[in-house]
Amino acid sequence: MEGGIVDGLTAAMKVQITSGQSRAQQSNYHDYPLLRFSEMPLIEVYIIESDAHPIGIGKMEVSPIAPAITNAVFAATGKRIRKILIFKEDLAENA
Repeated sequence: MEGGIVDGLTAAMKVQITSGQSRAQQSNYHDYPLLRFSEMPLIEVYIIESDAHPIGIGKMEVSPIAPAITNAVFAATGKRIRKILIFKEDLAENA
């Protein structure tokens, strides 16, 4: 879960996939840096007890990260962010 959250935050705030010569320029993690520990917020994962049959969650935690960030920015500032690669300038109150 925590690793998927790191992937989601990285995709939303740090990594931009670029193309050239009809293919992606990034090939692996040496071109696709993850957020560093110093850049990470505190993450707390809670597993809710349930009587439901357990199933795998896969990478389900990656998808809601960017919308969660943009909704939090809107709740705090009233500013809507409508793009996925979110820069610090986008988060500034007067940007």
